[in-house]
Amino acid sequence: MAKNFVSNSQESVRMFKSSFLESLSKVHYFVPVILFLPVILVTSYLAYDRNIGVVNYIWLFIGGLFVWTLTEYIMHRFVFHFVPKQPWALRLHFIFHGVHHDYPSDAKRLVMPPSASIPLATGFYLLFNVFLPANYIFGFFPGFILGYLFYDISHYAIHHFNFKGNFWKNIKQHHMLHHYQDPTKGYGVSSPLWDKIFSSDFIKKQNG
Repeated sequence: MAKNFVSNSQESVRMFKSSFLESLSKVHYFVPVILFLPVILVTSYLAYDRNIGVVNYIWLFIGGLFVWTLTEYIMHRFVFHFVPKQPWALRLHFIFHGVHHDYPSDAKRLVMPPSASIPLATGFYLLFNVFLPANYIFGFFPGFILGYLFYDISHYAIHHFNFKGNFWKNIKQHHMLHHYQDPTKGYGVSSPLWDKIFSSDFIKKQNG
């Protein structure tokens, strides 16, 4: 397999001539928490206010978390890693994900910027609201967004923290193999669950 360019610099490579567009492509890792924790709290309050019930809230919340894990996998594998042929589309691919593979330690491009996360979150909210019974979105969506926050913050931590526990070490190893061994495998960032189900996991060496 041909080796792609990879820089381990934590500095951000410039992508746009426009300083405004450049600023939209960078974000501090804590910004998603500031933006979306209130979304979790408000939608959870609305679940209480609309009286969907504690049991319904719990299973909807867990369902939202679960659906996020599949959404994360699908988006990473089939959207972020879809490589088009047209030059303009290749440019978009680089902006959205290619830059992260070329500069995986870029501290300002490890979580999704609001310019992308807010429209995506809005789109998912409207989509789920079409299929869920009335007011059930207020139990489902906070779980989905919590899953997204866990993904975004854990993605930053994977690239910049040294973990002690085996759980996080395994998560980090899984993602590092995606970056440095084979980018056609290991699409799950916060969990390897769907890689195992869809046979895109790495073959682990067995001892003994």
